[in-house]
Order: sequence, then structure tokens, then C-alpha cells
Amino acid sequence: MVFDQDIAQTRFGYGRSPKVAGPRNVDEMMSLLRGPDVAEVGLEIPNEEDMRRKMLAFVAARRKVSMAKDDSDKKEALRKQFQAVRRSAQEDVAGWIGDALARRVWSRDGLRERLVAFWADHFSAPGKSELFRYTAPSYVANALRPHVSGKFEDLLISALLHPQMLHFLDQNNSIGPTSTRAKNRPEENLGLNENLAREILELHTLGVGAEYTQYDVRQLAELLTGMTTIQIEGAVYLTRRVEPGPETVLGKEYGTRRARISDVHEVLRDLARHPDTARHVTQKLAVHFISDQPDEDLLVAMGARYLETDGDLAAVVEAMLRHPAAWQPVGKRSGNFKQPELFVCSALRALAVPPQKFQLVKRNQVRRFLDTPLRTMGQPWRTPFGPDGFEENDAHWVTAQGMAARLQWALGVPAAVLPELPDPRVFVETTLGAHAPASVRFAAEAAENRREGIALVLMSPAFQRV
Repeated sequence: MVFDQDIAQTRFGYGRSPKVAGPRNVDEMMSLLRGPDVAEVGLEIPNEEDMRRKMLAFVAARRKVSMAKDDSDKKEALRKQFQAVRRSAQEDVAGWIGDALARRVWSRDGLRERLVAFWADHFSAPGKSELFRYTAPSYVANALRPHVSGKFEDLLISALLHPQMLHFLDQNNSIGPTSTRAKNRPEENLGLNENLAREILELHTLGVGAEYTQYDVRQLAELLTGMTTIQIEGAVYLTRRVEPGPETVLGKEYGTRRARISDVHEVLRDLARHPDTARHVTQKLAVHFISDQPDEDLLVAMGARYLETDGDLAAVVEAMLRHPAAWQPVGKRSGNFKQPELFVCSALRALAVPPQKFQLVKRNQVRRFLDTPLRTMGQPWRTPFGPDGFEENDAHWVTAQGMAARLQWALGVPAAVLPELPDPRVFVETTLGAHAPASVRFAAEAAENRREGIALVLMSPAFQRV
């Protein structure tokens, strides 16, 4: 293995920075990842209790409006109160996005930030309603982030049994067909919902093509009945909704006539340790970080480490980083085209946009600098079009519309967020380092002005691929 500091920053982080030193070796990268989650810029996401309090205020204000008489003066006052609560929620989300960007730009632990983004995509749950779109950043920060260097089974349980995921995959509408609740309240006409169970097997653990059947999906769905959300308590397990009796998933029996949430935890831990899950998860990691067609020996090494450690994610990442295939220059077997979100964040890091500048995001600049451009590029901020997350294949992102949107962003945003742009001749060196091609150096030197010179560097293949 030949460690490359530039590849360490661009392929496994958010890129080079003229202000933040890159890691000196794999040991340092792993020390940061396994150490405390400390970044130079804090991510100000409220804890779960604060989030529920904010949710309740939002719901209460909206309910008061709906219950007020249409012709009453009071209804208009209540509507204004709700609009104030909604604006506050929107400002919260904008502020959290600004903090997330600042952390990506200034953190020394770029690998951790990339892993948070990876797992947020793997466990996509952007929210189906206005309320749950508001709580999505809290889900990523509180349910996913603490587990990105721990055991996969703990991450799996935390993600799948979180109110955000339960709501997103319609688990709140699922009850056992012969449960106490179904027998006592047949007028509710609620039945068994298989969405969560199917996505657990197909997307989150075993993967498409694994040896599970519709019977396994049905049995897992019955085992999951009882999991739901209540606005005050959050995620809860209600035994009256549980389908009675044991269930069999992949040949193993779970549960008894007495409903227990521990049975749900047990099946998720077993799925997390399954060899098909090891294959699926490690291949996704390798494709995301290394190449659309990762080296087979790399996949074997990562999969073996996963199984040896019962899914220790830090150990799997280390196996990836210590394999020679991880450090091959961009070519046939290595290197990915940057997804839009990575492109934008790595550009902001290369420009060393000061932390205070991300206050712009909090002043309703999200749409101009981030939201609209990313949508035009095809990757709206943490809002994939389905539970399977965003497409990893490079060809998906190389489109005329997407590239035009990147060029427009590169020409406009840097000058808008910095009082003075860097000299393109210096920028090309600090941004691309030893891998800067002569052609890009020449283009930066020949640019008519700094705005165009910076855009030329950001749009170069050397910057667009990692």
C-alpha cells in the first residue's frame, strides 16, 4: 500500500483545503474516526427531547388553526401564529444545513463526515410530510452519526426503529391482522404493512438478489407489528398491535405468544451479521468511495473483516484504507465522478469559505446557493427520490443539464461567498496538489479573470473525479 495524502483528502474526505492539513497516514485517519466526534465547527442539532418539543409546538399550532371557525377573527390570529412557528422551523433547518456545510469545510476528520453522508443515504428517510421533513436533520445527527464507527447492528437498530424511518416506510399504519387492536377496533381498517420489512431485507441488510422470499418478508412484517410512533413519546412498542405467535425469518424462529421488543432487536442483529449483509454493505462502501467496479480482492478483504468483527464498521473502513486498491490513481479500476453534493462541498472546502459565511445560509440563502443548484444538478440536499437513496453509477451524473448547472454554480457562488477570490494559479495548486495536470495549470494561468479561472479549476476533470 502506498498512502497518498491528496487521495486521502479527495477520495475519503471532502477534498484538499488551504487551511486544514490533511492526514499523514491511515493510522491518523483511523485515530480521528475512532476518537471523539469533535470538529472545529459544531453541528447544532437539538437532541431528541428538544426535537419532540419543537414537533409538538408545530402540531399544536397547526391543529388550532384547523379547529378554529372559518369566519372568526381568532382564526386569522392563529394562522399568523402558525406561520411564525413554521418560519422558525424553516430557519432551524437552514441553520442546521449551514452548520453541516461548515463542518464539512473545516473538519480535520473528513472521513467521518463522508461516512455520515453515506449512511444518511443508505438509511434514507427524508420525510413524507412537512413535519418530518423538518425533523430529518435530527434523525441523521442523533440516530446515525453516533454509530458510523461502531457496530452495524447498532446503527441498523437505531435507524430502523427511529420515528423518522417508521413514518417514512408507513410502519405507523401496520398492525397484526389477528392482534388485539385489530379484533377490538375493526372499523379502523388497518392491516399489515410490508414496506419496512421489505426495505430492511432488500436495501438495508441482505440486498437485492439475496436468498430471502416473500414468506420472509411477511414474517418479518408480522414480527415488526407493534413498532409505531406517538408524538409525545416518539418510537414506542405497543403489544396490542402485535401479531400473536412466533415468526420465522430465514429459517429461524423469533418470539413467543408474548410480544417483546427484544425479538425485534434480535432479528435485526441476526440480519446485520448475515454473510449476505456483509457482502451488500461492503460492496456499497467500496463502490461509493473507490469505484463503480471495485477490485474483487478489496471486496473479499472488506467482507472478511466484516464477518470477523461482527460488523465493526471502523474495522471494515480500515480494511478498505489498508488495501492497495484504495490508493490507485483515477483510472479504469478506481476513481468516481463526484456526486453534486460532494462537488459543492469540496469546492467550498477548496475555497476555505470562512465559518461565519455559512451564516448566509441562515439568512434564507439556502435556495440560491445550495437547494436550487443541487436540484438542478439532480441531487437535492439529502432528499433522494426513494428509500434506495441516490444513484452511485457515474454515468447517472454526467448529463448536459447537470454539467451546465455545475458550471453556473462555479461561475457564480464562489464570488458571492468570498470578498476576494484567490489567484487561480495558486488555487489550482492548493486544490489539486501533486495531481494537478499541466493542462489545468495552463488554463488557470491563461484565464481572463479570477472568476473564470476558479471556475475552470472546479470544472476540470481532475477536480470532478476522485
